[in-house]
Amino acid sequence: MHMDAGWLLWSGLFSIIGLAVFTYGRKQRVIAPTLIGVALMVYPYFVSNLYAMVGVGVLLIGGLLVGSRLDL
Repeated sequence: MHMDAGWLLWSGLFSIIGLAVFTYGRKQRVIAPTLIGVALMVYPYFVSNLYAMVGVGVLLIGGLLVGSRLDL
């Protein structure tokens, strides 16, 4: 895995968002935000391509937003 500045920036951003979503999900006792928060914190360690990492992160956050609008 190569660690350039862009990878570190995006990885840190998605991990911070994941921590906030995870904390919210745990406090509200809702499983979907809790699991998406864990996924946001963990997946950057397994994705080395910057574009793939940003794409997966945007999809996870988008899924969280759509799910919250639909009360899933």
